[in-house]
Amino acid sequence: MSEHVYKSIELTGSSKKGVEEAIQSAIKKASETVRNLRWFQVTDTRGYIEKGKVAYWQVTVKIGFTLED
Repeated sequence: MSEHVYKSIELTGSSKKGVEEAIQSAIKKASETVRNLRWFQVTDTRGYIEKGKVAYWQVTVKIGFTLED
């Protein structure tokens, strides 16, 4: 295994269906413009309430990627 240097960005994904879909949304969007995505870490989870029910989830993630040589 070679040694890497990583950089991370922080994004917040949202979904009406659940936490996992919110995470996938953030990762998918990052993958459109950032190469070499390697890991993610959930740093915050929250939701929006409407009429006494969860209307949607918001999940903030740090996404790490390797820097190119």
